[in-house]
Amino acid sequence: MYAVIATGGKQYRVAEGEQVTVERVGSVGSEVEFSPVLLVDGDSVLATPQQLSGATVVARIVADTKGPKINAFTYKPKANQRKRWGHRQKLATIEITSIRKG
Repeated sequence: MYAVIATGGKQYRVAEGEQVTVERVGSVGSEVEFSPVLLVDGDSVLATPQQLSGATVVARIVADTKGPKINAFTYKPKANQRKRWGHRQKLATIEITSIRKG
């Protein structure tokens, strides 16, 4: 059985026992419940809002990591305007413990 969840503005296809890297959702060792489940597929497919009203996916946070460093630079010629910045997204590795149909 698998489910499709939405977190951090992205959608992920998950199954029980699988590890997935998502945007940070909590601290290491804590349990997280994803309630906006978009699809559950097992013996039968649950896809309508009425069928998915009680569906949840429970996961345990295994580790905290960081994404790749993104460097950016902008300037305007002849105006002495220069700006350099960087970003590194904080991520969490989660392990899916259960998928409940509700």
